[in-house]
Amino acid sequence: MTDPLDALPDAQAAAAFRRLVRHLRHRTDAQNIELMGLSGFCRNCLADWIRDAGYEGDKGEARALIHGMPMDEWKDRHQTPATEDQIARMEASVKRNKVESNI
Repeated sequence: MTDPLDALPDAQAAAAFRRLVRHLRHRTDAQNIELMGLSGFCRNCLADWIRDAGYEGDKGEARALIHGMPMDEWKDRHQTPATEDQIARMEASVKRNKVESNI
């Protein structure tokens, strides 16, 4: 069985991806730990995924591409300390992630 997503033209998929990244850049109030707790992925995951897809930059360059600035700068400007509850939700959410090859 084929996933209809695979039939989506690359230009449309790329445009949607760029829109998602720009949305996340704008919504700095949505902390990575909260994204992980709700969905099992965050900005850093997107950076890992573009590297998995063939992006030649290193981890830091990929994260800067997604965050719109170097990771350390983003953390200083926008990241708040994680609470124990946020960490627990993130850990529970990550456990629900499928094996990468099945996503």
